[in-house]
Amino acid sequence: MHDPVVTIVIVPRERFSYTRESLESIYEHTSIPFKLVYVDGNSPKEVQQYLATQAQDKGFKLIRTDYYLFPNRARNIGLAEADTKYVAFVDNDVIVSPQWLERLIDCAETTEATIVGPLMCQFEPVHTEIHFAGGESHVVVDATGRRRLREKMYKQGKQVVGVLPSLQRTETELCEFHCMLARTEIFEQLGYFDETMLNTKEHLDFCMAVVQAEGSVYFEPESLVTYVPTSPLKWSDLHFYMLRWSDAWELQSLSRIREKWDLAEDGYFQHKYKALGWRRRDTILKPIMQRLTFNTQNLFLQKLVMFGFLAPLEKLLNHYLTSRYAQQHLQAPTPPATVPVNALPEPAIAGKS
Repeated sequence: MHDPVVTIVIVPRERFSYTRESLESIYEHTSIPFKLVYVDGNSPKEVQQYLATQAQDKGFKLIRTDYYLFPNRARNIGLAEADTKYVAFVDNDVIVSPQWLERLIDCAETTEATIVGPLMCQFEPVHTEIHFAGGESHVVVDATGRRRLREKMYKQGKQVVGVLPSLQRTETELCEFHCMLARTEIFEQLGYFDETMLNTKEHLDFCMAVVQAEGSVYFEPESLVTYVPTSPLKWSDLHFYMLRWSDAWELQSLSRIREKWDLAEDGYFQHKYKALGWRRRDTILKPIMQRLTFNTQNLFLQKLVMFGFLAPLEKLLNHYLTSRYAQQHLQAPTPPATVPVNALPEPAIAGKS
C-alpha cells in the first residue's frame, strides 16, 4: 500500500453533537490511504470518550484542549501535524460521499490547483441542496477609489439533482472551510491561518491570499460533501455555540479583514453589523420565544418577547462569555503571518493519543 499523500484535519465548527455521524462517514467513504488528525476543543465528556476510543481503534492522532477553540486556531494545531503533500480541512459536522477525497486529489493533481473545494451541500437529507458550487472572492476598486469586497456563492439553495449534470470542474475564487483540500507547501509561503480572524470570513482571507501568491482555487463537482447545521441545539453545545457566533468575535473578524485588505466600510460591512447575532437568535432564542408565546403567530408579541426581553439578556451573557474567554485564552501570542509551518509552536493541550 502506498504511503498517504493527504492528512485530514478535523476541527470543531459550532457544536459537538454530530461528531459520530461525521467521523463515521469519513471512514466509510474514504478508500485511499490517509492520515487523520482530530482536533478536539473541549468537547463534552461523552464525545471526548468516544473520540478517545476511536483514536485508539483506528489509529488517528487526537489532540484535545481543555478550552474551546476558534476555527483558525484549531486548524493551525492540526496543520502542525501534517507532513503529507496535501491537507484536507474538514469541519466536524460534515458528511462525505464515496470518492469525495479521491476526486479532490485528482483535481489537484490534474490542474496543479493550490486549493480544491467540493460541491458543498447543506442540511438533511444530505447531498440534496447546494450550499455553494464555487464563487467569487476578490477586491474591486470603485469609481471613487474605494476598495470593496466582492463575495458571491454560486448555486446556493438549488437542488443537486437539477444542477449537477451541468456542473464542470473549473477554476474559481472561493472555497469554504467546511471541506477544503490544500497543498501543504502553500503554508510555507503564506504561513499559518490568521488567528486574529476568530469566526467569519477567514476562508475569503485565505483564498484571496492564495490567489495573490499566484496559486489557484478549483471547484470539483464530482466530490459531494454536506454540512449539517445545528438544529436543534443540544444543551451541551450551548456554551461553545454562543462563543463561536459571538458578536465580539464577529466584529473582530470583520475589522481584521477590512484592515488586512484595506477595504472601505461600505454597505457590505454595514449589513454584517446590522445582522450581528442572527445565528444565536435563530438557533437559541427563537425556540425559547416560541415557548414563551405559546407558539402564537402574533408578530407584535413575538418581537416584544424577543427584542424587549430575550435578546438584551442574551447579549449581556454573550459579552460576559467572550470577555472571560479573551482574558483566559486570547492573550497568548499567535504565529506571525509568514512563519514556516515547521516552526509552529506546540499548542497547549490536555493530552494526545
